[in-house]
Amino acid sequence: MEDALRSWLVSSAAIRSDILALLGFGLAVAAMIHALLHKREVGAAISWIGLVWLSPILGTVLYALLGVNRVSRRARQLSASPSRQADEAPSHAAPVRPAFASLDHAVRQITRLPIRAGNAVQVLRNGDEAYPAMLSAIAAAERSVALSSYIFRDDGIGGAFLDALVAARSRGAEVRVIIDGIGSGYFSHRIYRRARRAGVPVGLFMHSALPWRMPFLNLRTHKKLLIVDGATAFTGGINIADENRVALQPPDPVRDTHFRIAGPVVEQLTMAFASDWAFVRGEELEGERWFPALAPAGESLARVVTSGPDADIEKIELVMLQAMTCARRSIRLATPYFLPNEVLASVLSLAAVRGLSVDVIIPRVSNHRLVDWATRAHVDPLLASGVRIWLNEPPFDHSKMLVVDEEWSFVGSANWDMRSFRLNFELNVEVYDAGLADALGRSMERTMTARLTQADLARRSIPAKLRDAGARLFLPYL
Repeated sequence: MEDALRSWLVSSAAIRSDILALLGFGLAVAAMIHALLHKREVGAAISWIGLVWLSPILGTVLYALLGVNRVSRRARQLSASPSRQADEAPSHAAPVRPAFASLDHAVRQITRLPIRAGNAVQVLRNGDEAYPAMLSAIAAAERSVALSSYIFRDDGIGGAFLDALVAARSRGAEVRVIIDGIGSGYFSHRIYRRARRAGVPVGLFMHSALPWRMPFLNLRTHKKLLIVDGATAFTGGINIADENRVALQPPDPVRDTHFRIAGPVVEQLTMAFASDWAFVRGEELEGERWFPALAPAGESLARVVTSGPDADIEKIELVMLQAMTCARRSIRLATPYFLPNEVLASVLSLAAVRGLSVDVIIPRVSNHRLVDWATRAHVDPLLASGVRIWLNEPPFDHSKMLVVDEEWSFVGSANWDMRSFRLNFELNVEVYDAGLADALGRSMERTMTARLTQADLARRSIPAKLRDAGARLFLPYL
């Protein structure tokens, strides 16, 4: 009896082993076929295929959770036109100077949006300047307020914004608020709950606890956008949090740059918000309340560029590439995180090689040490080609700006990393205005005091070099 039981156990174990082997083989084959058909980058396809064959079951599970691009399938729903009126509005298209004609043509092809004339763009530094202007605009709202923020904290300034939104709604203005599902806390959304209790229409962007949907890794709306009465807009890099009120000396201050925009291009900003709102809450925003006729407010030419892991994928990156390719004198950029892919890095290097002045400004210490380490392992070829990299001294500066030939500026929410270019939903604005470019250039010049050199990189210890090189392997996910 004992021998029979032992034989049965051995036989059962062998059968289970065979079943697991067949299951693993089938899963590995399925994952390999999917990677071959859907992975755009050869390196990524090879890595995933190697993993699923090395560990068929675990590797396939990881591939299903992290490697399958559900982002594209789900995000395409965002591309619906937000309102018929926005589609029918006059284009206010305007020609740019001949030196920038090819850039204008390329960006129009990339975005399918016209350049808009008659805009005014004002620079606002830190929350100390931006928040009072934003709150004042909300306080004056008569018809509508649209607000989208990656981070919206339930702190002093967050409470002030919520109070202003509630007051605007009580006056009869329509209010809509989008908060990212992870930026303000994946498991805790206090400001969201407070807004709902106050009757403010609010939505969490791509928030789900279901692990197979993985929105907390891939789908984030990184946009910072406030639009009042469809006529005055604020956008840039500033979230809603006390840390941005630098003058109040918070524990971990964050410097940043925001922009107040008025004029016909605000319609494109409203269209971007309306598209997101239609996706989050299924409601279309239309009519004069959201899309009024917009008179000229200044002399700037401007256009909105959105990007995300849907039909808009890589649009911001493509615009940057086109602008740098068209550059004839200078390229100057500031970013909190600098991990460009090989194509962007090559374009910067080639610009320096052909004699352009190329300056990159990054924080000496950012709020993500892993990114700092990876950056040190990533920039040596740029330095070798003549690109100047400057270290912005603390406190941490979260500004994102690109200025080409002292006339064309590109500002907004996108960082210079793979997450912003490929995974996040981002919004930037291109502006043809020598005055704005000069103001941004002078702002950047004030931070260009300490250079990162090849000698600095060479002086790192072997353990530091290994640490930095290891961090760089996570470049697609940082």
